[in-house]
Amino acid sequence: MPVKEFNTPYPVIDTDPHFNRVVRYMRPTDYAAWAAGTAAAPALLLGMEKMDPVGPLRNLRLPLRLTTLFGAFGGFLYAYQNSSLRFWGWTENAAEVAKDQAELSQLAKEGKALYGESYMPEYVQDASSRNSRFAQLKFSAFPWFNFANHNNHGVDTSKYTESS
Repeated sequence: MPVKEFNTPYPVIDTDPHFNRVVRYMRPTDYAAWAAGTAAAPALLLGMEKMDPVGPLRNLRLPLRLTTLFGAFGGFLYAYQNSSLRFWGWTENAAEVAKDQAELSQLAKEGKALYGESYMPEYVQDASSRNSRFAQLKFSAFPWFNFANHNNHGVDTSKYTESS
């Protein structure tokens, strides 16, 4: 099944990037968003508690810990989604394009697989890519990441061998 192509304002790097790659390409602003989500959740809980107290503050230890954990998860998902938007070409991605070109051209020059070795059958790789492509848009319902190596990334890989 061919990958659906969209008209994007910036170049598409990868329509189904691997989890490790998305995290590696995160910018400092993504980490700041992650930290802000982590800090905002308990701050909101404390603010609501100040407005309408339900009991002594010592009873907030467990709720604060859980809220901080949920804030960290939410902040990570938001940062991951922002990084993914750059892979898809939906937001400005000049730094990522340069990093991608250098990284994958080097792999092509060394004769290695561009997107990693996979020991899965081809039909399983296809199903895996169909399940995880654009999954970052559905994080609110079901967080799903691409942990599989496959060659279905929606880009022309000849650009990496031409520059090497």
